[in-house]
Amino acid sequence: MNRTVVINVVGLTKNLLGVHTPNINKLADSAIGIKPNTPAVTCSAQATYLTGKSPSEHGIVANGWYFRDQNEVWLWRQSNQLIQAPKIWDLARELDPGFTCSNTFWWYAMATGADYTLTPRPLYLADGRKMPDCYTYPLDLRDTLTKKLGTFPLFNFWGPATSIKSSQWIADAALHVEETYSPSLQLVYLPHLDYCLQKQGPKGDISKDLQEIDQVVGQLIDFFTTRGCQIILLSEYGIVPVSRPVHPNRILREANKLSIKVDLGREYLDFHTCRAFALSDHQIAHIYIQAKEDIAEIKTLFQNTPGVAKVLEGEEREEYGLNHERSGELVLLAEPDSWFTYYYWEDEARAPDYAHQVEIHKKPGFDPCEMFFDPTLRFPKLKVLRRVLQKLLGFRYVMDVISTEPSQIKGSHGVYDGTVFSTPVLMSTFPELLPDRQIDSTEVCGLILDHLFTERTSND
Repeated sequence: MNRTVVINVVGLTKNLLGVHTPNINKLADSAIGIKPNTPAVTCSAQATYLTGKSPSEHGIVANGWYFRDQNEVWLWRQSNQLIQAPKIWDLARELDPGFTCSNTFWWYAMATGADYTLTPRPLYLADGRKMPDCYTYPLDLRDTLTKKLGTFPLFNFWGPATSIKSSQWIADAALHVEETYSPSLQLVYLPHLDYCLQKQGPKGDISKDLQEIDQVVGQLIDFFTTRGCQIILLSEYGIVPVSRPVHPNRILREANKLSIKVDLGREYLDFHTCRAFALSDHQIAHIYIQAKEDIAEIKTLFQNTPGVAKVLEGEEREEYGLNHERSGELVLLAEPDSWFTYYYWEDEARAPDYAHQVEIHKKPGFDPCEMFFDPTLRFPKLKVLRRVLQKLLGFRYVMDVISTEPSQIKGSHGVYDGTVFSTPVLMSTFPELLPDRQIDSTEVCGLILDHLFTERTSND
């Protein structure tokens, strides 16, 4: 085997390479484009890269979906058992039983067949506190990394305080994994560009962010190269400029399809009694329809909605690799300048209690506004400080400082439009293995296996 490291620089595209990325540029001559799967979102893209299958086959139809048997919408689950196809470590072990793999922060990292794993995992305490932490296997690896690197900086991984600190921590953890275990394959996830590209858009000034992630990537390339490892550098998706938020649930509410439960004056979706509701995830939305006789009406409704490019029904979903039981009866694809919110309330005073919080497991859809403070707060950081003091003093507190203003979002992803903005990239220190063409996302798994098992000549 040729020991290989796959560095996932989220959001990286060819147009971002330049004066601010000297380390990444060292591999730029090998760069090829990837046609991403639909949806081009984290969980779906990573599952495709690790299985060589489309969402129709591996079942990861978005970053979450409506679990019909549980009557719950859940995003960001962590069990690898949710992927319904053999993963790259299963395929590699068939070729060589001595193969080992570390999943260093790629998603679905728990209950896995990988040999070593690291993933964000807060501690949810009985008194309501959420404390930054991570999960590892072996279990004692967490304590080792915490002593060596400090606690995983969860609040720099997602939320208004996102920064290079989380990607740097992951990179440093990857170095420790290599020094300790030397796996045949290590999968390293660096999310930093994802944040600034959604907040500022791909046309915004992200020079500082590019310099920061380039420095981290350079550190990894230099270290792993000296250890005799091959490097694959890739991204999951590109991020396109957006200016039009679309609110599918509010549209369904106006059409009398939603069922709203009111608790303590706040509104919540009652999924099973909704005639239809939307689970929005960046530029796609799954429309789950309980009343099948409503499908034609709702399809027409969204076909006439500005910002919606396509409405897929039944077998039509197969063209985009989404014909799976977890998908909605309809799937919406956004226009390139548009994205979908999960919002369903009409009166901000009746918004659910999680609306102004970072609550990725409670919201019935993805919420990129969690990266922004509420613009109506005059001094949001002072409010955060007040909440932290309440926490330290042992009082109950709610960190209700998050924005619900969708106009703040300048970049999104999920639907491939053929432009350089939406085209992820793949590079390699073994360029002979890369085809001279754009590849499909389902080909990435095979290319990783080729890097692992193709015999290299002495001149390579």
